[in-house]
Amino acid sequence: MKIAIVGGGVAGASVAIYLRSLGADVTLFEKKRMLIAGPPACHLHAGGNLYPDVDDAQRLRLLRESIEFMRFYPQAIERRPTALAVPVHIPLDPEELERRALILSHAYGDLVAKDPKTKVLGEPEHYVLSFAHKQLMELQELPTPKVPQNHLEWMISFAKEVALAKLKYPVLLVQEFGINIFRLSAIAQLLLQDAPIHYGTKVVNAKHEGDGFGLTYEKDGKKYSERFDFLINAMGFESGYLDDWLGYKKSRFVEFKAAYIASYRQEHLYPEMIFHGIRGTDRGMAQFTPYPGGYYQLHGMRKDITLFEDGVAKSSKRSSQPKLPQKYIDWIKKGWPREVALHRTQRAIEYVARYIPDFLSAKPTPTPLYGAQQIPGDDLSLRAAEVSFEGDRYARCEIVKVSSILSMADAIVQKLITLGTLGPSQQGRRIYPEPLQEAKIDSLAKKIAKTRGYPEAMAKIAIPFCQL
Repeated sequence: MKIAIVGGGVAGASVAIYLRSLGADVTLFEKKRMLIAGPPACHLHAGGNLYPDVDDAQRLRLLRESIEFMRFYPQAIERRPTALAVPVHIPLDPEELERRALILSHAYGDLVAKDPKTKVLGEPEHYVLSFAHKQLMELQELPTPKVPQNHLEWMISFAKEVALAKLKYPVLLVQEFGINIFRLSAIAQLLLQDAPIHYGTKVVNAKHEGDGFGLTYEKDGKKYSERFDFLINAMGFESGYLDDWLGYKKSRFVEFKAAYIASYRQEHLYPEMIFHGIRGTDRGMAQFTPYPGGYYQLHGMRKDITLFEDGVAKSSKRSSQPKLPQKYIDWIKKGWPREVALHRTQRAIEYVARYIPDFLSAKPTPTPLYGAQQIPGDDLSLRAAEVSFEGDRYARCEIVKVSSILSMADAIVQKLITLGTLGPSQQGRRIYPEPLQEAKIDSLAKKIAKTRGYPEAMAKIAIPFCQL
């Protein structure tokens, strides 16, 4: 059976790796010249503690899926924890957040007890740690280590640089790690270097042909047609176009969002820092994500920073493809106006500096990390998504968070077993990729970052997960 995957983002590339490891005949179509070059992913939500508004079922699912993602892509993971704080003006109870995080801690412990190989987030009893105001004041008296060696040392820089009087207590430290999107792109390309991939190729139409599908695509100014027996829609925010061509109706949102890059001092390593807020208001969450080389990725979940006043579109009865304003499509395809990028980055710096005062001296860079994210269904707060099917031979991989990809791949494998393409022995089977040479990942990741207009230093990892 010939399988086509349309879209080489993190969903399409990962499913291609997964299915090929099981012996499936997969062809991948990607309109860009590299894989995984879409919206930013900086944080692996191993428990979804950044989302007080989602239910525990979604958070438990994010925990399980993130553990699988880390085992599949260990060389793309930055092993640094995340500090979670509630500012005094935000109507959230940090003790309630701690209670919910402890539910995740116990669930993680149960997973480790059943399978020791799932212990990728450290010891279960260290999954979440809480810090009172007095403890943080005491940490201020300790020297700041260049490379933290334990959980207390990770919090020293937080204690010294954050405006502690602006926070409620306790402050939490959770084992939600970082993802390096440039290394992830490099790893996917190296793992698929011998695969049939049509780079620089745009699928422009699809139609039913018997029990399969005919795809029409453009490459180097020429049009081609090819038939496939099974079709996987991994087109990201443009997934609705493929649905429309085939006459399928599917509700979804598309949201245009951006994160911003600033340069700041780098004498030591920081944890990622989250200052909770109310999404979409002037009190939205602030996020401070460290990269090597003195670069920091910033989110401010306000409509003048990460979010946009007209940045959400919904599908209609006439079309499964939400219609974003054209300017955002142009920005995705051609890049941002420099003055807009610098202005919003400066706003992000000032917003984060409300909680990290010295960060006001950070310098903006002109290239944001940005893109449009699809959210299937009618719930804009959805964070953990499932694959959806039309019949037996058409699958949609609409991820909201990158951790969902392997659960989606498992569901596709089950469908292929039902069709007889894969044998029953493949059910529940997971083949994890062999480690790649670090030098190859580093070299390609730096090239990818430079090609996309970002500092090469952002392609590095300060503390590699796979070596610990």
